Amino acid sequence: MLFPLFVALVIIIILSFLLTKTKRNGKRILPPGPLGLPCIGIFDGLTPHLYFWKLFKKYGKIFSLKFGSSPVVVISSAKLAKEVMKTQDLAFCSRPSTRCQQKYSYNAQDIAASPYNDNWKELRKICVGHLFSPKKLQSFIPIREDEVSRMIKKISQQVATSRITNLSTIFDISSKDLNNRK
Repeated sequence: MLFPLFVALVIIIILSFLLTKTKRNGKRILPPGPLGLPCIGIFDGLTPHLYFWKLFKKYGKIFSLKFGSSPVVVISSAKLAKEVMKTQDLAFCSRPSTRCQQKYSYNAQDIAASPYNDNWKELRKICVGHLFSPKKLQSFIPIREDEVSRMIKKISQQVATSRITNLSTIFDISSKDLNNRK
């Protein structure tokens, strides 16, 4: 009874090693890093910043991790980060497409989920030209000033009555008030 289960387990382990080997020999070559178990976590009982420091000491300035089933490359050098973000930005600027993203973002055609292409460039031009133009930002100044004065008034009322002030609830209330006015 235990022997077939043992054989199946050994086959699964061998297949998983073979599949990861074929990915390495394929076009996806990742820098060295720890073997992460998908969906279980990789932090080894440490806080994340200490764990990343430990990995930096072991693997160097660039290493790979697995967050769930997604491979992630970590760059821990300002010089390498500048190379990736500025010099080689076109090679790294697009996002992977997921099924959820396709379903909820008009088949990845909105600005948040669209891959870097001509469509994304047009959407960005529209946003910058219409939503974030100086004229549009100027038109919202009275609303922003009103929200800030309401928030300061609420904080000063709580301070006057010697109550503890929780800013996260005040920010949440301010955004709810703004939504109710629309």
